[in-house]
Amino acid sequence: MLALTFNLQNFLIDIKGPALAFLPVLAFEGGTRRNIPKFEAGTLLYVRVVKANPGMNPELSCTDASGKAAEFGALKDGYMFECSTGLSRMLLSSPTCPVLEALGKKLSFEIAVGLNGRVWVNSNSPSIVIIVANAIMNSESLSGVQQKIMAEKLLQKIQND
Repeated sequence: MLALTFNLQNFLIDIKGPALAFLPVLAFEGGTRRNIPKFEAGTLLYVRVVKANPGMNPELSCTDASGKAAEFGALKDGYMFECSTGLSRMLLSSPTCPVLEALGKKLSFEIAVGLNGRVWVNSNSPSIVIIVANAIMNSESLSGVQQKIMAEKLLQKIQND
């Protein structure tokens, strides 16, 4: 999600929905009026939706249900791209998505997937970020077996270069 603006009580966040969502400044682990996080416009945040009712702006949080930060918060570095919500659901599915499983066996990278179709990938190597992002985008119309074959061919090509 992309941080857009800030007032004294909330950040306004673009979650690719019909309305902007709000993220209360206290919705962070250890959040107090004196300890307000600072985000520039355009900062990429990994958040969860707490409330979403018709006619109201969704409410977000950067903590899990127990109040811990867990993996939520600002996503630093990396690359964010948009895909269909169908592909994002496939990436989040269980058992693990074949393309992610195959790439994860040989490459070291981090990934955050939102149900809104935004995907963030990070690695120590920019070339790995590009490889993973392209493999994910190319996997949408492929079956599970085809995804695995594509990823394995891609990994063989990388090893040969």
